[in-house]
Amino acid sequence: MYNFLTGPALWATFIILSAGLILRIAYLWRLSQTKDRVVYNHASFGWGLKSILHWMVPWGSAAMRLQPVFTFVVFAFHITLLAVPLLLYAHNILWDEAFGISLWSLPDQWADVMAVILLVSIVFLIIRRIVRSEVRILTGAWDYILLVLTALPFLTGFLAYHQLGPYEPMMIAHVISGEILLILIPFTKLGHMLLFFFTRAFIGFEMGGRRGARSW
Repeated sequence: MYNFLTGPALWATFIILSAGLILRIAYLWRLSQTKDRVVYNHASFGWGLKSILHWMVPWGSAAMRLQPVFTFVVFAFHITLLAVPLLLYAHNILWDEAFGISLWSLPDQWADVMAVILLVSIVFLIIRRIVRSEVRILTGAWDYILLVLTALPFLTGFLAYHQLGPYEPMMIAHVISGEILLILIPFTKLGHMLLFFFTRAFIGFEMGGRRGARSW
């Protein structure tokens, strides 16, 4: 079972992930050509890049500075969400075996701490959605499900690494939950991991290229 999940199933997962993202970007680009073609008249590489960079720097925008704690948690969440899957030593072995790619690896202790940071961040985000009325009104059941699904690969990986519970079932749950999460990316809000760059660039075009005003 484990060999299948880390072999053919892993390949299928990345094929669905890649094809899904390409199709979604193509669909949205075509939609923008139909619904908002005028934005391309103001396309500006400089304004697009400025908009992206200001939203990738902690507290780089006025909106972030108004919510410093939330901003800190969001950046901690995203950094750990990307760093642990990509740079964990055990994952690098899989990347090398499956795709011939080997990245720099985090020390296991760092990855351990980062997994805990991510899980704590998710708890914070769930509580925030419950207690903040302006966020709760925009939150549906699927938003909570996505947060739980995001937590599962890290929780099961942490438990398996520390051998808390039956190791083999925990590792299988870890791999399955990770692959499910990757498959969901193109079809859910998780797609913002890539679409963010297009959205921020288009806002930069509109605010800067057209109106001569900053979007941050």
